[in-house]
Amino acid sequence: QVQLVEAGGGLVQAGGSLRLSCAASGRTFSAYAMGWFRQAPGKERDFVAAISQGGGIIYYADSVKGRFIISRDNAKNTVYLQMNSLKSEDTAVYYCAAGSNTAAVRTSRVDHWGQGTQVTVSS
Repeated sequence: QVQLVEAGGGLVQAGGSLRLSCAASGRTFSAYAMGWFRQAPGKERDFVAAISQGGGIIYYADSVKGRFIISRDNAKNTVYLQMNSLKSEDTAVYYCAAGSNTAAVRTSRVDHWGQGTQVTVSS
């Protein structure tokens, strides 16, 4: 069993940056592909980014490509999402997720979810 705890959300002005982190409990973090999703009010939860177990395969949603960077540190059981050039439309609750591979994570076939962290971008 893996428990995921996100941190780093908050209020930021448009054009600013935030870095989210997701700490995983347990010894099997490196066995999971990891991902980030987000859900804006009144909308469905959308895929943001995914990273493979070793970090060599990475995917981004078109809406964040070139602005967001996903990374992981298996020694620290943590995955990160560096968010730059933030826009008001990035406002959402951001969720960390763990799955068997990046293809599964990208299509929301996720084994574990975090509780979410709020990101609010003011214009």
